[in-house]
Amino acid sequence: MAWFRKEKKPRKPLATRLEIPADVFEKCEACGHTDTVEAFQKALNVCPACGFHRRIRAIDYTMILLDDGSVELNDGDLHSTDPLGFPDYLARLRKAHTNAGDSDAILTTTGTMEGLPVNLGVMDFAFMGGSMGSVVGEKIARLGQRSLERKFPLVIVSASGGARMQEGVLSLMQMAKTAALLSQLAERRISYVSILTNPTTGGVSASYAMLGDAILAEPGAVIGFAGPRVIKQTLGQDLPEGFQTAEFLLDHGMVDMVVHRKDLKRTVGQLLRHMSDKPAGTEWASA
Repeated sequence: MAWFRKEKKPRKPLATRLEIPADVFEKCEACGHTDTVEAFQKALNVCPACGFHRRIRAIDYTMILLDDGSVELNDGDLHSTDPLGFPDYLARLRKAHTNAGDSDAILTTTGTMEGLPVNLGVMDFAFMGGSMGSVVGEKIARLGQRSLERKFPLVIVSASGGARMQEGVLSLMQMAKTAALLSQLAERRISYVSILTNPTTGGVSASYAMLGDAILAEPGAVIGFAGPRVIKQTLGQDLPEGFQTAEFLLDHGMVDMVVHRKDLKRTVGQLLRHMSDKPAGTEWASA
């Protein structure tokens, strides 16, 4: 009675198993919300769940702030050297070039922002923590000089851990160098807007980052000179909640506005037109 016995055959899967690539999803560093990379990019890398502003590259800020097709790169041939013979500095520079792909910790460009010509400098935290060395100071000084010559407003987006220790006093001198250039802009009544992102600390916050005619900050950005642990040890007392955040500094008059990333271009454009007395639709005539 063989026909009563059921022959066992291996069962084939109903569908082919799909393998999801590891780089399709990303997780918010603040709240742990997981979403697709495309969703984060569409939101300008702001978490759709908690609004945390994730760190982005200098070229991304440039694309957000400047009009399409107007970007002109400046001084891309400047590279850091090792003037003090600091141990392993050249190796760290090579590693930074490999990881970040930039010439240094700042990208300087000329372009238009809502039709207004501007000189824009954007620091890149991916290059040695956005540290300010001689090249960063020189590129900012050259960018400011272009603003003096053409009377274009200057906009700098800061993201930095401070001065670059491998260049010692040469790095610290960039604070005075950039501040002197900004004082010339002020004398000529050429607008300068400073945008503070997470983090903006050390010698950068002690110089050009806090010298803007208008100082804007992204929500939740950490802004300060020394770290909270050092300040707490120095003062010997607990620090207020939210100390060194953009919102705390806004409440205490250290920044003028806290602006969502999606509103940065429109807000800066309005400020520049107001400070330069150029109503919307008015063409800019450079001297």
